[in-house]
Amino acid sequence: MSTGPASIHASAVKVGDHAVLIRGPSGAGKSRLAFDLILAGRAGQIPPAVLVGDDRVHLATRGGEMWVSAAPALAGLIEIRGLGIRACDHVSEAPIGLVVDLMAEDAERLPAPEALRWTQNGIELPRIPVGTGQQPLPLVVAALTTTKSS
Repeated sequence: MSTGPASIHASAVKVGDHAVLIRGPSGAGKSRLAFDLILAGRAGQIPPAVLVGDDRVHLATRGGEMWVSAAPALAGLIEIRGLGIRACDHVSEAPIGLVVDLMAEDAERLPAPEALRWTQNGIELPRIPVGTGQQPLPLVVAALTTTKSS
């Protein structure tokens, strides 16, 4: 069964085989985190990373996975604060593997297990709630490169 696509205000970067979906209010740093992930991929800190979409993306459920794609008018474009809108390499879509919520009200030093999950259309995905003033890149890199201790 397939549902979607639903358009949302978010950015997404494919890191390795799965996308990191970055949500948050206007000015929260979605584009900045997207570009930081691309740079971290180029530096070898995480698997290779490429833009899926910036500012507005579409979500669809297919084959038991949540997929993200760029809004067609914005494909291959990313906002770089201080430079404006720039063209960059991109992929058309990717299955989502991680959700990052910037300026999340439920961000905690030791978050409750339910705060670390996001469920949509029956699909549960890992989630990182990032608090205001907190640097998101180290959290995302840690989520992508470490495992939870028991």
